[in-house]
Amino acid sequence: MEKGGFLGQTMDPSLVSAKHMSFDFPSFSPRNFTLLGDSYLRRGVIGLTRELGVPSSSSGSVFYNYPIAFFNQELNITASFSTKFSFFINNRNPTSFGDGLAFFLSPDNQTLGSPGGYLGLFNSSQLTKNKFVAVEFDTRFNLNFNDPNENHVGLDIDSLISIKTADPMLQGIILKSGNLITAWIDYRNEDGKLKVFLSYSNLKPKDPILMVDIDLSDHLNPYMYVGFSASTEGSTELHLIENWSFQTFGFHPIRPRTHPHNVSDTVTLKPPIPVSDTTKKHHKRLGLGLGIAGPAFFCCVLVVFGWVSLKKWRGVTTEKSLKVELVTGPREFSYRELKSATKGFHSSRIIGQGAFGNVYKAFLSGTISAVKRSKHSHEGKTEFLAELSIIACLRHKNLVQLQGWCVEKGELLLVYEFMSNGSLDKVLHQESELGNPLKWPYRYNIAIGLASVLTYLHQECEQQVIHRDIKTSNVMLDANFSARLGDFGLARLMDHDKSPVSTLTAGTMGYLAPEYLQYGKATDKTDVFGYGVVILEVTCGRRPIEREQEGENMVNLVDWVWGLYSEGRIFEAADKRLNGEFHEEEMRKLLLVGLSCANPDSTERPTMRRVFQILNNEAETLIVPKVTPTLSFSSRLPLSLEDIVSDNEDCETSETMFEIKVG
Repeated sequence: MEKGGFLGQTMDPSLVSAKHMSFDFPSFSPRNFTLLGDSYLRRGVIGLTRELGVPSSSSGSVFYNYPIAFFNQELNITASFSTKFSFFINNRNPTSFGDGLAFFLSPDNQTLGSPGGYLGLFNSSQLTKNKFVAVEFDTRFNLNFNDPNENHVGLDIDSLISIKTADPMLQGIILKSGNLITAWIDYRNEDGKLKVFLSYSNLKPKDPILMVDIDLSDHLNPYMYVGFSASTEGSTELHLIENWSFQTFGFHPIRPRTHPHNVSDTVTLKPPIPVSDTTKKHHKRLGLGLGIAGPAFFCCVLVVFGWVSLKKWRGVTTEKSLKVELVTGPREFSYRELKSATKGFHSSRIIGQGAFGNVYKAFLSGTISAVKRSKHSHEGKTEFLAELSIIACLRHKNLVQLQGWCVEKGELLLVYEFMSNGSLDKVLHQESELGNPLKWPYRYNIAIGLASVLTYLHQECEQQVIHRDIKTSNVMLDANFSARLGDFGLARLMDHDKSPVSTLTAGTMGYLAPEYLQYGKATDKTDVFGYGVVILEVTCGRRPIEREQEGENMVNLVDWVWGLYSEGRIFEAADKRLNGEFHEEEMRKLLLVGLSCANPDSTERPTMRRVFQILNNEAETLIVPKVTPTLSFSSRLPLSLEDIVSDNEDCETSETMFEIKVG
């Protein structure tokens, strides 16, 4: 038996045996592994992230070169497996930690995940690549992924929200202690259990730190790659793998199958029916009649057939063009299925309305979904195609997940996961008026979630996505009151570092950046402005534009908060319905971040990545000027304000000549 290779079997270099395999690497060599991203091999030890003395963002992964048999489709049996490895998580700066490492099974050996909380596992810009089974060793507390603390082990399947987690500290183990930690991961298909053991020694503990009842057969391909990944974001944490052994235990033999006796099929051939001859005179009369009526009938049939075919061809061409784009994307629903699920699109099922059309509550296969239906097939087609082509390629925990679509019978329909708590706008302003405002921890978490997803859209996608309509009514709340950004009908794709394209101004008054109104150019900074207004709305509990309690004047939320800040009374902007039950430092931070993002000068607005770091205490809060920056210009637009508002907002003016003045 040779160390560092397969034990007890002969291996095809391109495929691992389906019966049984094992390897043992007391140290690592380049010929057996594929290194991606920032990973490296040095003196027989694998490093997964950059070794720098200054904080950085890094992501790396390592794959064993050969795919391993994990699932037998014919027998419907998953292979049991066991792995053991030793790792260090060290840090030159004890105050700079995160994010951790993971052991994973992946259907391919090419995916390199994003840095930060993604642990190098999740490349969220590529929908088809986000499949994995992983055990994470996480060293950062991340609310976006429902982490319990900054020292936990968890089982992840196609998501960074763990199915189950455990705290190694219960057995006296600190993941980022810098000590050599040995991990054992065992999965037994016959028991349906996955167990994780940890120890500072080479002796396997009696009790696992994590045990999960799970059947992996639905999550494993016939052949999978095994490996490790890790990531950092603004940290100097190091992730090193010192040794690794792995083995599978094959598949249970198939039981003899019983087959019914073969029954031969008999085909009875009927003799042809003879056609009797008629007289020549009868044939001549029939031929004369056909000669006159035939051409006329043929022309009529040809016209009808051509008209039907053209209409059908147009519909099929449209549908095919969409299907080609979405072969690997969301599910295609039938119109009949969606109509039935919404009780014929009955008015009692309407749960929302917008420029695109109505949103209906639907019951599909025992689950609740939301079906978005266009008002007009022609007018809504552009928005439909925009939303479908963009969001179908996106995956992020703070996005409303697209489940499917339908283009049939002249209808344009999108199917989304159902958000049980509705929109942030309704919860913040309507339901809260009944005495149920969002508690402060939820509000702060919403701010972090939105910053996270906008960072993803602006900087982590293959193509930058500009949403163009960031507002509270487009932020949905799931069962845990976590933020989910939706409504991509106005979104635009563009390559990174390219100049923005001038387009027709669209959006909602109160959330529109001044330069966007003036020039009609949507950029990531216009989204940042909208985010700033939303954050102020969440912290203050006021709408972007409100009428004074006494009088007819309209008050701009950004101006109002900036005025209090300039007078040293910024905490007076806090929502009175919170009754002072909030963390003062967090409140101050959110208000200042909101003002920074809503700065009239677009060049002074921070990036969403910087905002995300500030809210996660990874960067200092920006310095906000005491006096509101002044920006003034007037513009004559060939549109009324109603024309540039995307939704039915409470807007009472329709003047075409207006002035924007901040200061």
